[in-house]
Amino acid sequence: MDREGTVYTIQSQRLDRLEEKIDQMADAIVALARAEEKIHTLSEFNRQTSEQMQAVINRLDRVEAIVNSNASTVNLINKVFWVVVVGLISAVTYEYIAHLGS
Repeated sequence: MDREGTVYTIQSQRLDRLEEKIDQMADAIVALARAEEKIHTLSEFNRQTSEQMQAVINRLDRVEAIVNSNASTVNLINKVFWVVVVGLISAVTYEYIAHLGS
């Protein structure tokens, strides 16, 4: 082989190696783009999940306030009920004692 053929072969091998490196870099860039897309998707999902959790927390706070209000109302109704029951028992007892004495 003459000198020109040897130079051509060496240059061809170098170009092949460069091509291979460029192909590897292209694959790496595609992989990075996919990873970035996944990260973006996960970030969006995380944001939506956080918003939904905040909405649930807000609803839970409103329900808790309503429950506390209802608990006060039920407590008042319970006290009124027992006052009425005790009053009825007292009235029946009074009538019973009043009829026994006559």
